[in-house]
Amino acid sequence: MRVLVIGSGAREHALCTALAADPSVERLVCAPGNAGIAAIAQIEPVKATDPYAVAALARQVDADLVVIGPEAPLMAGVADMVREEGVPVFGPDAAAARIEGSKSFAKAVMSAARVPTAESRTCDDAPQVEAALDLFGAPYVVKADGLAAGKGVVVTNDRAAALAHAAECGRVVIEEYLDGPEVSLFVITDGSAAVPLLPAQDFKRIGDGDTGPNTGGMGAYTPLAWLPEGSVDEVMRDVVTPTLNDLASRGTPFVGVLYVGLAITARGPRVIEFNARFGDPETQVVLAMLETPLAGLLHAAATGTLGAHPPLQWRDGSAVTVVMASAGYPGTPRTGDVITGADQPGVLHAATARNDAGELVTSGGRVLSVTGTGDDLAAARAAAYAKVQQITFEGAQFRSDIAAKAEADEITVA
Repeated sequence: MRVLVIGSGAREHALCTALAADPSVERLVCAPGNAGIAAIAQIEPVKATDPYAVAALARQVDADLVVIGPEAPLMAGVADMVREEGVPVFGPDAAAARIEGSKSFAKAVMSAARVPTAESRTCDDAPQVEAALDLFGAPYVVKADGLAAGKGVVVTNDRAAALAHAAECGRVVIEEYLDGPEVSLFVITDGSAAVPLLPAQDFKRIGDGDTGPNTGGMGAYTPLAWLPEGSVDEVMRDVVTPTLNDLASRGTPFVGVLYVGLAITARGPRVIEFNARFGDPETQVVLAMLETPLAGLLHAAATGTLGAHPPLQWRDGSAVTVVMASAGYPGTPRTGDVITGADQPGVLHAATARNDAGELVTSGGRVLSVTGTGDDLAAARAAAYAKVQQITFEGAQFRSDIAAKAEADEITVA
């Protein structure tokens, strides 16, 4: 199988790593890729959000499958254009990808499908924002309506900060706060059949103890020993199936991976958000535990044959990933710093490049996802942090407490 992966982050490096290990993949191409992906795949300098360029590349490499990693190409209609060329695509059309691209659209789908979620209001001006904040009270949850690279959400007790974020974003969705530990569940679907992957938990805030501003994600782990038994089945029944049915009824069947962001509340699972693609950094740990060859699974979803795919097989143990970020992140990141020690198994590149001297350097905010596996969560954490300690670049930031509460059995569901 000839596979083309679209994207340039650690999520795409994780996808490429799993695809490269699949015996059925005879050629692997990634556009635009990064310095780490270049070691395992052919790199092509094609703009990920250009539908015509991606479709042309898919024809050029005679792709049997195109896998779209990030959300921006999906919203730009890349999947639509590639499908018009007759190439199987893992990723939804632009119309279905609106479930991530517009928080208000996602809420409309959830309402129609009777999906358990937070009460919310969509606000277009300051008076509406003020009224919604009054209605729901603190903690205030303010979400940019459109794409924001994982940083469009503010959860705060500071009303002034909530108002400032709303003013900066324009159209926002304001919600009631959902109390409870958060879970990320990826569901592979061909629009009809749906298969859940292992649930994971990620860490959005920059600092230890969940302090500081939100980021695109500073680490993750799987599996979740504390998750109540039957939770995944409940989410598939009450969330995934009705959501997929509603999207199909709108003439926009969803093909790809539906990311269900959940809060496990005292009332049961409640949807925080939907995404139209694999989450980053959760993908790094979930794929580290997947034993089933990835290419066949994604191809089955892309060709409408997922219902006939064999049950998934998972490795025993746990996986933990720790994100190493540049100085300045999540604000303006410093770039060009030389990286040493990244040539280890499990180190996935997110924002790396080669300078004129051929040295590996930082090229963005989240630089590396350092992933460890082990027989249990403690061993996986130890493996990940042992690798982190061997990596250096000026101003490197990382959290020291990824999965620490889970290891200490301190996560409870009310």
